[in-house]
Amino acid sequence: MDEPRIKDTLMTTASMALNGSVIYLLSDFHLGSPTVETSHEREQLLLKFFDETASNASSYYLLGDVFDFWFELKHAIPKHFVRLQGCIARLSDRGIPVHYFTGNHDLWTFGYLESELGVILHRHPLEVEWNGKHILLAHGDGKGPKDFGFKRLRHIFHSPWCQRMFSWLHPNLSFALAQYFSRSSRLAQLSTATAESKEINPFDPNKEWLYQYCLRQQTRRKQSGLPLYDYMVFGHRHLPVYCTLPEGGVYVNLGDWITHFTYGCFENGQLELLTYPENLPTGHGRHPRPTLKNNLS
Repeated sequence: MDEPRIKDTLMTTASMALNGSVIYLLSDFHLGSPTVETSHEREQLLLKFFDETASNASSYYLLGDVFDFWFELKHAIPKHFVRLQGCIARLSDRGIPVHYFTGNHDLWTFGYLESELGVILHRHPLEVEWNGKHILLAHGDGKGPKDFGFKRLRHIFHSPWCQRMFSWLHPNLSFALAQYFSRSSRLAQLSTATAESKEINPFDPNKEWLYQYCLRQQTRRKQSGLPLYDYMVFGHRHLPVYCTLPEGGVYVNLGDWITHFTYGCFENGQLELLTYPENLPTGHGRHPRPTLKNNLS
């Protein structure tokens, strides 16, 4: 199990003084799925979001699966979505830190994002302290009980030997195969999350693996004499969740930018889960999810 990496909070404090006062958290754009054309429309909405929030942002945290498929070769990367990449680079150049967590769809990054876009890359869960609040951040894949098949597959994807063998294939073949399987996996998970969002299968904490993971983490910290997490924030599930934990703290899932267009906003010691562009509170376990107006149709 990945243990949280503790981040130096001084950098966050300095960036808040230098820039704005709001920390934004987003996850699961899956650019490339279901098609490049529809993803370009979502990309434009993301660019608008970053443009509107940059003036008061102290930092951004992208909690994984920004791209539906990403693999870096020595002299090649997947094409498309350069506008978002340029936007991230401009934010970094302005001194606004952009933290990028690898997800289960964009984990094969080997230096390009850091060197060219200036992101701060995280491959493991991260523990931070903002305004006295203890917060755990992670993409969320492979966490919690069960799902052993996915965990075995995740181990293969993280294998340096498997990554090296994949890089030996011609990019036209390897990228096409990876994008096909990535898209199939995403559509299957998306249909499940959509059903849950429509309350065909309402959010049930007893069946939510990440919720169970949060309970175990809080129990472990309590037994170790550590302060409980005030917020535990994940992506991966494509289901906006803002749910209070029995022993204290809140489990937050950021949803996605495919059907929900939800994001986290941390300001003055409080984390809100909001929708864009309405900026209304959302999240199962706290508020009924408002009807989202899809401006992309």
